[in-house]
Amino acid sequence: MKKIKWFVFTFLLLGFGVLAYFVLTGQTVGFDDFIYGLVTLGKCDFVTSFFKFITFFASEIAIILVSLIVFLKNRKFGVAVLINTLFILILNISLKLIFMRERPLELMIITEDGYSFPSGHAMAALGFYGFIIYLICTFNSKSFIKIVFSILLGLLIFLIGVSRIYLGVHYASDVLAGFLISGAYLILYVILFKKVLKRGVK
Repeated sequence: MKKIKWFVFTFLLLGFGVLAYFVLTGQTVGFDDFIYGLVTLGKCDFVTSFFKFITFFASEIAIILVSLIVFLKNRKFGVAVLINTLFILILNISLKLIFMRERPLELMIITEDGYSFPSGHAMAALGFYGFIIYLICTFNSKSFIKIVFSILLGLLIFLIGVSRIYLGVHYASDVLAGFLISGAYLILYVILFKKVLKRGVK
């Protein structure tokens, strides 16, 4: 099991590295245009409103609210969720300052500032809600709850990524990069969380 985790971690990290190279050398234009065209095929007011609603779930306000709910339910898990959120934020800001990719200003439906690569919402979606999924699947004994929450949160993570492309605030490569690096980070954070939890039990 440990070998699989490290294999996935390496795969995700390498994937991010390769994608970052393609972005820096301007080789993602075709990919970005194709995915944007695909995502916006059914563009209309209803779909735009839907994705504005979906993208909110990876906003600072939504994540703080969910973190507080977890904290009120279980302080130990709540602290872990808050620390996780802080790490994701620091990692995203650091990477954006390294790559300094401009946003697709001509495509924007909503206003966003800051750099584009990797997508902070995509990183928050997978890193934050992915950790929530881990907590539910690991510490909840009811299979039905595990399945329902895993499906719903998994779908939410995916839709948040799509929303950033649809709303024109990120290129598809930004979102994919956000998922890749956040997935790699999440594996490390879960390993760290397990070690801290074991020490606490002792």
